[in-house]
Amino acid sequence: MKTIRKILIANRGEIASRIMRTARQLGVETVAVYSEADAEAPFVQEADEAILIGPAPSNESYLVIDKIIEAAKRTGADAIHPGFGFLSENAEFAEACAKAGVIFIGPTPEAIRAMGLKREAKIIAEKSGLPVIPGYDGADQDPANLREKALEIGFPLLLKASAGGGGKGMKLVRREEELDEGIASARREAEAAFGNGTLIIERYIESPRHVEIQILGDAYGHIIHLNERECSIQRRHQKIVEESPSPALDAELRAKMGEAAVAIAKAIGYQNAGTVEFILDPEKRFYFLEVNTRLQVEHPVTECVTGLDLVAQQIAIAEGRPLQLQQDEVKLEGAAIEVRLYAEDPDAGFLPQSGKLVDFSMPSLEGIRVDTGVGPTSEIPVHYDPMIAKIIAHGADRQQAIRRLRYALRQLSVHGIRTNRELLLYILDNPAFSAGNFDTHFIERELGETLRTPPSEEAVRDAFIGATLALSETRRRALTRAPRGIPAGFRNNPQSRERIELALGDESVEIAYRFDKRAGLYRLALRDADHEARLVSLEGEELIFVSGDRRRRARFKRSDDRVYLLMDGDSFEIRELPRFPEAGAESVEGGYLAPMPGKIIQLLAAVDEEVEPGATLAVMEAMKMEHRIVAKEAATIREVRVKEGDQVEADAVLFVVEPKG
Repeated sequence: MKTIRKILIANRGEIASRIMRTARQLGVETVAVYSEADAEAPFVQEADEAILIGPAPSNESYLVIDKIIEAAKRTGADAIHPGFGFLSENAEFAEACAKAGVIFIGPTPEAIRAMGLKREAKIIAEKSGLPVIPGYDGADQDPANLREKALEIGFPLLLKASAGGGGKGMKLVRREEELDEGIASARREAEAAFGNGTLIIERYIESPRHVEIQILGDAYGHIIHLNERECSIQRRHQKIVEESPSPALDAELRAKMGEAAVAIAKAIGYQNAGTVEFILDPEKRFYFLEVNTRLQVEHPVTECVTGLDLVAQQIAIAEGRPLQLQQDEVKLEGAAIEVRLYAEDPDAGFLPQSGKLVDFSMPSLEGIRVDTGVGPTSEIPVHYDPMIAKIIAHGADRQQAIRRLRYALRQLSVHGIRTNRELLLYILDNPAFSAGNFDTHFIERELGETLRTPPSEEAVRDAFIGATLALSETRRRALTRAPRGIPAGFRNNPQSRERIELALGDESVEIAYRFDKRAGLYRLALRDADHEARLVSLEGEELIFVSGDRRRRARFKRSDDRVYLLMDGDSFEIRELPRFPEAGAESVEGGYLAPMPGKIIQLLAAVDEEVEPGATLAVMEAMKMEHRIVAKEAATIREVRVKEGDQVEADAVLFVVEPKG
C-alpha cells in the first residue's frame, strides 16, 4: 500500500472543485492544471498549487498527456485524478501515469481498453451472460456497409460512437432517408469528441428507461455494487435529471441488475469506481449498454443514499487498500435527486450559452448539496461543456427529495446567461415525473414546446414595479447631495412625474411615477392603470417592497442596462431602455446569424444557390456538439461571409439572402 500525499487533478470546473473538497478532508494536497480560459476560475483559486498548461482549446491543454505528466513531475504530485470527461477513460494516459511513477486514480489501462470501445465491451458482456441489444459492431466501417447493416437491423435504430458516450456521436434514425446524413453526422461528432469515428448500430428500443449500476472494486478481486441510478430524463441523449433509487426497480430487479454489473466487472478484473449502464424496457427486461470506467457526473445521488464518499473510496483503492464494505452492508437510505444546471437556451433549441454570469447564488438549505465550478460572476467559456452546477436533494423519500429540490431551484438566482433552470422546475412539477412514470422520451412527450411555466401577470407587473423602485433608490443613493428620503428625480412640482421605459422579453412599458413624500408611497402609472407601491428596504442584494396589498421580497442585481430580479421563484431579466437611443445600429435583413460562438465545420449553401425552407445552410460545432443553420424561408443566397474552418462569434453574419417573392 502507498500513501497519497498530493493529487494533481487533470480536469476543470465542478469536478475539480469536488475532488479538492474530499482531498482537503483527507489531508491531501491538490494541484490544479488550467487553460488560459480558466485562469480566473474558482477551482484554480481553491487548489494548493496550479499550473498553466496551454491555450483554451482542450486539445491544446486538458487533452495533452505530456503537459499533465510534466505538471505532476514539477509539483511532486504522487497521484493524478482524471475526473470525468477529457482523459478519464484514456488507457494511454493511465499508462503514461504508471510510466512516470504517478498513481492513476482509476481503473487499470487493461480495463479501460476492454470497456472503452462499445463493440469489444458488448462481446465481453455477452460472454459474461448479460443480455445485449441486437445490432452491428463490426470493423468494416465503410458507409455502404453501415447502410446495409442498418437496413438489416431495421428502423428505428441508434448510431453510436464506439469510443465515447455522453450523447456525442449518437443519432436516432427512424427512416431510411435519414440514414446517410445520420451516419456522416455521427461520425463527424465522434471524431471531434473522441478522435475516433468508429460507429456501432443498435436496434432502438421504444419507451426505454436508462438505469445504471455503480460499482467499486479493489486490487484484491473484491467487487460490489452500490445500487442503481435512474437517468432517463434526458435531452439529446444527455442526462439532466438523475436519482436513486429508481422508481422502476424493486428489490428483486435491483439485485439481478447488480449481479449482472458485478459479473462483467469481474470478467475484466475491474478496480476503482465505475458504472455499468443498462436499458430497461417496458416489460422490465434489461440490456447491457456500456461501462463507464470513471466517476460519473451523477455520483452525488449515490453518495447521498449510501453515505459513502466515492472520491475517498477511489483514493483508498488507488493506495492499495482493500474495500471495507461487503455487499450486504451497502445502505440505501431515503432518496436523492440531482439536476444539471446548464448554460443553454431551451427556447432556441437548447443552444449552449457562453459569457459572464451576473449572479449565481443559493441560500444554504436543509438536504441540498450544490456541486459547482463557478462563482457569482464567473465566465462561462465557449470551449467546454456548458454545465454550470449540479444541485442535489436528499430526503426521507422521493417526494420529500422532489419538494426540497423544487424549493432550492426557486431560491436559485442565476443571471447574465440563459439557463435551463425553468425547464428543470417544469420537469419537477410534472405529474408524470412525480409519479415516476417516465422514460427517455419524457421531455419530447410531456413538455412539447412548453419548456417553462410563465410567471403570472401580477408577478410581471410587480417585477416592473420592483425594478422601478430599485433603480430610483439606486440613483438617489448615487446623488451624494440628495437629502435622505428624497428619491431620484425629485421635483419642486409635486405633480411632475419621472418616466422610465423598461422591457421584459418582447414587451416594453413606459412607467410614469412620482414619490409622495407625505404618504411614503410611489404612485405609478403603467399598462394604463394606476398603482401604489412602497419601498421597504434595499440592502445589498435584497429588495423588499409592497405593491398594493402584497409584500414582495426579491434578489436584485444590476449590470449595465439590465436589472435582474428573483422574486417568489420567478426569474426576470429587465432591460432599461435608453431615453435617447443611439442611432446607426446596423441590422441585416434577409440574413442568417451565428446563434453562438463556434466553428463552421460544413458549408452546404453557395452564392446564387436557391434554397427551400428547412434546407441546412451550414453546420457549426460549439461546446462539443453540432448545430445546424437552417433556412426558414425560400430564398436565394446572395452572400456567404464565412468559409469552412472559420471560428465565428455569436451574431456574426453567415449568409445574406434574398427571399423569393
